Amino acid sequence: MSLNHILDMVYPRACIGCHARAPENSPYLCWDCQSSIMFVQPPFCSQCGDPVSGYIDHDYICSFCAETRPAFDRARSVARYEGVVRQMLRDLKYNDAIWLVGDLARMLEICARAHYDLAAVDVVCAVPLYGARQRQRGYNQSRVLAEALAERIHKPFISKGFRRIRPTPTQTDLTAGERLANVKDAFSAVSRGWIEGKRILLIDDVMTTGATVHEASRALRKCGASRIYVLTAARG
Repeated sequence: MSLNHILDMVYPRACIGCHARAPENSPYLCWDCQSSIMFVQPPFCSQCGDPVSGYIDHDYICSFCAETRPAFDRARSVARYEGVVRQMLRDLKYNDAIWLVGDLARMLEICARAHYDLAAVDVVCAVPLYGARQRQRGYNQSRVLAEALAERIHKPFISKGFRRIRPTPTQTDLTAGERLANVKDAFSAVSRGWIEGKRILLIDDVMTTGATVHEASRALRKCGASRIYVLTAARG
């Protein structure tokens, strides 16, 4: 009998969504709650992956991408930021729920393999937190997701020389334009050695308008990144 089986008998794993007993091969999410997830599906913007309503039979670029010309080549997200996915990401971000990383990284891997040619990815990195905020929280939720994903897809995770150089107020109640202004020049990438010429898979937890990943990508572009593919767990 494995250690996991013994621990399951002593401390049964409960689903993060409904608190029912979770299946062995999905540690903290039961089948019913998995089936309730609103996965992002077409139609969506060809560049940033923002879902749109209605029928579209051609490549579509949303107004944000048309006006902003994002620094990333493409962005895709696993699911809408609602229901159990929202709960999981909030628990990871604010309640130290590191045990949820496995389930979230598994969903990120499925999305990455569906939308990207992983053979064309050289390295994985995460959108950094400002130092004071990371010390307060104890970790960067995007980094732990990125590290777990990098291990699953057998790519190096790199963070050296890529940092957030100033604190930014919450983006929650800001318009798209205000979000861009809020994060402008908030990131710095100074280690050209691992960036220049590289095809980078950039990970964040939640994407709303794309302002944060755009600005993070812009810093990577300045150091010579050749391609930047964004992947987030949720789309707000």
